[in-house]
Amino acid sequence: MITKEQIQSMILSHVKANGGKVLDEATSWDIWTALDRTIHELVAEDWAKTRETYNQNRQQHYFSAEFLVGRSTLNNLINLNIYDVVKEALDEIGVDINDVLEEETDAALGNGGLGRLAACFMDSTATLNLPVTGYGLLYRYGLFRQKIQNGYQVEYPDSWMEDGYFNMIERDDLKVKVHFDDMDVYAVPHDLPITGYKTSNINTLRLWKAEPLEEFDYNLFNSQRFDDAVRERNRVDDIWRVLYPNDTTYDGKVLRVRQQYFFVSASLQDLLRRHKVAHDGNILSFAEYNSIQLNDTHPVLAVPELVRLLQAEGLTFEKSWEICQKAFAYTNHTILAEALEKWDISIFEYLFPDIMRIIEKISHCFITEMRQRNADQGLIDYLSPIRDGQVHMAWIACYAAYSINGVAQLHTDILMSDTLHDWYNLYPEKFSNKTNGVTPRRWLRNCNPELSELITDLLGDDSWVKDLDQLKQLEKYQDDANVLERFAEVKFARKKALADFIYKNQGIEINPEAQFYVMIKRLHEYKRQLLDAFYVLDLYYRIKENPEGDWNPAVFIFGAKSAPGYVRAKTIIKFINEIANLVNNDPVVNDIIKVVFIENYNVSKAEMLFPAADVSLQISTAGKEASGTGNMKFMMNGAVTLGTLDGANIEIANRVGEDNIYIFGATVDQIQESYSSYNPYEPYHGVPGLQRVVDSLVNGTFNDDNTGIFQDLYNSLMKGSSWEKPDVFYVLGDFASYRERKDQVARDYQDKLNWNKKCWLNICNSGFFSSDRTINDYAEEIWHVKAQPIE
Repeated sequence: MITKEQIQSMILSHVKANGGKVLDEATSWDIWTALDRTIHELVAEDWAKTRETYNQNRQQHYFSAEFLVGRSTLNNLINLNIYDVVKEALDEIGVDINDVLEEETDAALGNGGLGRLAACFMDSTATLNLPVTGYGLLYRYGLFRQKIQNGYQVEYPDSWMEDGYFNMIERDDLKVKVHFDDMDVYAVPHDLPITGYKTSNINTLRLWKAEPLEEFDYNLFNSQRFDDAVRERNRVDDIWRVLYPNDTTYDGKVLRVRQQYFFVSASLQDLLRRHKVAHDGNILSFAEYNSIQLNDTHPVLAVPELVRLLQAEGLTFEKSWEICQKAFAYTNHTILAEALEKWDISIFEYLFPDIMRIIEKISHCFITEMRQRNADQGLIDYLSPIRDGQVHMAWIACYAAYSINGVAQLHTDILMSDTLHDWYNLYPEKFSNKTNGVTPRRWLRNCNPELSELITDLLGDDSWVKDLDQLKQLEKYQDDANVLERFAEVKFARKKALADFIYKNQGIEINPEAQFYVMIKRLHEYKRQLLDAFYVLDLYYRIKENPEGDWNPAVFIFGAKSAPGYVRAKTIIKFINEIANLVNNDPVVNDIIKVVFIENYNVSKAEMLFPAADVSLQISTAGKEASGTGNMKFMMNGAVTLGTLDGANIEIANRVGEDNIYIFGATVDQIQESYSSYNPYEPYHGVPGLQRVVDSLVNGTFNDDNTGIFQDLYNSLMKGSSWEKPDVFYVLGDFASYRERKDQVARDYQDKLNWNKKCWLNICNSGFFSSDRTINDYAEEIWHVKAQPIE
């Protein structure tokens, strides 16, 4: 075990080497960078040994456009079991470890659930000693930094790595060249070590940065054509500048596709190099030793690119395609149309015509196979990878992959019966369900140390951190008043910490004794933040009518980012903030309820929000949410779910029982049955109070600065359009059920002992939702890889 003296020596040495400073001159930021270099020094040998071990055996490669890892330093200290000794070492030299850890910025490498899931998976693969490498794109500015100005979301660059991000290691010696028809660029790998919990294995997340072949055109610069001299560098920088550039224009679409091809081409070149080195250049054994998981459709260009690379090694198209069909697995994450990407053929012809020729051959293979099966021509046309002037990425994935999985049982059932039912009919053996999970290290052990300490005390040791099923043993304490009181103290402490943070950062004073309802997720109409906003506004009106009533003090907390080009989602953000302004400034109600919109919601803020929540709002339209993972994090931290029968909510309900979850709203079948006949004017006129709430969008109650955005939102609910039915996400249709159930939640909260029992039973039954379980399922049933612990 390393000593505090050794830690001090290493940190002070790196302070000198990094900044030419001595301790008295060092800032917290200097200490943080030195601490990260110390971590690298400590793991270097094991990291190298892990790579060497994995390269000799079958391994898995996880391709994802997002890895929302958050901060890494604290996670690494705890996983390596050196947090206490580092804290003691820093204390002795007069440095507060909390000040040091606060210097780290959130790595802006993702947006929402897709990227956070990928990060959880990487944590589990390392903890389980599984041979998995993550591959993605290094985004200079991430998605964006959100500011709320006059209630509106305004986007700014998220300059998370401008001052340096010392958790990553640049591997310039492993750079590769990626070819586009209009330019060539270097892809330079930057490696993030992924530590497992109390294991020696160090897995790798490899992220690619784009660099020009030449820094700038020297001759143009000498000719005083300064802008022209750096034009090529700027075009290259665009590739890694931001996550999900706005693709409402053709140029935006071109950049999206360029990004996707860049990272999959670089990644495939890298793993082909590794395979040839480890296996004496035998490219024919590639699929025997490698499996590639496509995390949604963003990396699907890897399919034709692998064919191209294998052909460049001398294989025929037929042999290359055969290897591809044994190498790829595909995870579908949603049934929404935007996830099933389609790109204009002209984009592919412009960027990489060779890839387009390969896709045409793949399409020809599909058509030929279908005709041999005597398939209906209409079915062949519909499932063809090339159709209507577009390339259908999900269809390429479904045809190429040896495995297709959904991420919750309901989601998988809908894929097989609806979204991908034709593919399921053709290849039923490919389909399986792998319900999502979250890492208990970050989302319980690290973000809620008080609750973790309580669990460890009751179970006798901390082995539960790697075996979350042990939490089931805690059910015997469900009627133990002393244990439930200890849990209540933990919950209050986390609520008090969140209240202090909100007051410090947003100037809103909230009561930690109040019931905290939390809804934190990407802003999308199907997630129905609007439904909760309508409830809050209706409650406001009810309190105004009867301010002396028996109202339960409550705080309604929202956190969400909207895609920059998603106007209606940004309108909902504005509407929520208008409600917050109304409620929080009304002295009649603001001692009873408050509304908070958390600005620039990210992983670090999530780590404060999940432990502090009393109620987890998971209220998406039934059948629209693939799984959700926030619901699992809330559950692990002792929040009770209020939600629809959608995504993983169903599996949560099955485990906690109907007395410990609040389900409301129409089911998938009920929504489908009423789809053709549903008329939003029926609940609008028939549900008391609803008309008043909906009309607030257009009657002058709130101010949209005459932009017309509230009128558009109103029209989407009441009138629809030529391409969309009114209230397509059933907000008004579910309002009465939601209000009734949420009012019941408020009443039940007043019985604190019984409420704490509900929370406790949620914790006890959260073991299934560990990402360790999910990853074990992937490893055994899809990837066919085994643990490879290093000595």
